[in-house]
Amino acid sequence: MRHYTTDSAEAMSRVVALALLADGALDHSELESLKSRQMHDRLRIAPETLDRVMHEFCNDLLQCARAPNIGQIELDRELIDQLLDDIRSPEMQKDALGAIVDIVNADGCLNGGEAILISEAMNLWGLELKQVSRTEVRQAQRPSRVIEMLHDGLS
Repeated sequence: MRHYTTDSAEAMSRVVALALLADGALDHSELESLKSRQMHDRLRIAPETLDRVMHEFCNDLLQCARAPNIGQIELDRELIDQLLDDIRSPEMQKDALGAIVDIVNADGCLNGGEAILISEAMNLWGLELKQVSRTEVRQAQRPSRVIEMLHDGLS
């Protein structure tokens, strides 16, 4: 897996890419959430940087990730922690966790890979879900089903 500078736009882009692929595939609703929630601006990453890092991440995964079944790649917790550790700024960690939750929430489903990613980010960064979901809850007037499941299952 290639190395990016800690707290760089590339490191943040890779966390976004990790969230997009945590369920095993790119989902249209998750990609749309990047635009509708203006994540590029919020995370201070250029769309071109995210596209480049996404391609690099996919190439790296093909070389180093475990592939138990054809067409599926599994990320172990050690690799997830290594990638998340590239974000060290507490403010960037909150932004990254918020982006992960937004991406996971986009399709209304929470699968095992997504739950592991959120759990690992919360544990590694010492964050609670309520620290990043307040804005979304206010905008929606009530927590989404995915956020409710995360609160129930990970808190």
